[in-house]
Amino acid sequence: MWELLTGFDPALLLAFIGAGLLLNLTPGADFMFVSASGIAGGPRAGMAAALGVAFGIALHVLLAAAGVSAMLMAWPAAYDAIRYVGAAYLAFLAVQAWRHAGEVAEGDASRRPWRAVWRGFVTNVLNPKTALFIFAFIPQFTDTAIGPVWAQILMLGAIFLGVGLVFSLTLGAAAGAFAHVLRRRARALGRISAVMFGGLAARLVWD
Repeated sequence: MWELLTGFDPALLLAFIGAGLLLNLTPGADFMFVSASGIAGGPRAGMAAALGVAFGIALHVLLAAAGVSAMLMAWPAAYDAIRYVGAAYLAFLAVQAWRHAGEVAEGDASRRPWRAVWRGFVTNVLNPKTALFIFAFIPQFTDTAIGPVWAQILMLGAIFLGVGLVFSLTLGAAAGAFAHVLRRRARALGRISAVMFGGLAARLVWD
């Protein structure tokens, strides 16, 4: 693995890391989901959501290395099916957040992060744009002269995942800290989370 890593052009590798960081800084589905989770459940929930999203990205990277993601590009119907399932799941989260706004209790804090991990994973996996983006983006930085393409995709995917995880964990913790300061407005924050989840669902349907 070290030989493979050192085989990359340093300038190209730095460009890849910079591009990955820029993409994470650009507000998108994962950005909004982690923020909403932090607002709804505090720092632990926000960071747990970030971890769940990371697990989803890891799965997409594995699929990209195996060539499975390419199948979605060849089958538009499969892409649409996953897109609508993902939108339905986000809509469900929006309804739940709206109905239970302001009901977060301190005794429930230890259980909420595990749900946030699962929700982050499912939300990311059901977003076909993540898979299609990873499949189209990462291969551009591979070079058949330095080793198997699948191994390079795994290596670059791990780097992309690491950069994104650090950023998402920071985002989730910050969103949670902000929510803690406004704990007296828990109902309003719950409604904000619901609107954010609903916005993600609409974005998946209409994009």
